[in-house]
Amino acid sequence: MKVEVATFKRQATRVLAELKSSGEPIPITEHGKPAGYLVSAELYEAMQRKMRILEGITRGERALRDCRTYVQSEVEQEMGEWLD
Repeated sequence: MKVEVATFKRQATRVLAELKSSGEPIPITEHGKPAGYLVSAELYEAMQRKMRILEGITRGERALRDCRTYVQSEVEQEMGEWLD
């Protein structure tokens, strides 16, 4: 399902009901081109958690490359913050 911006404005309740039932992101288009995506709160929060984990992995790879290391207690504290 794709929704034009004007349609979304007029039928937001229906579009949100469709989002809730399907769970799939809904492209919001403007003049036929994607302007954004409507996603469920659950999907958005899951994506944010995954991004924090990936950012942590990237920082770890950088630290290895730069020959920086951390003691285990520091790592556990950082990982706990990313996964909250």
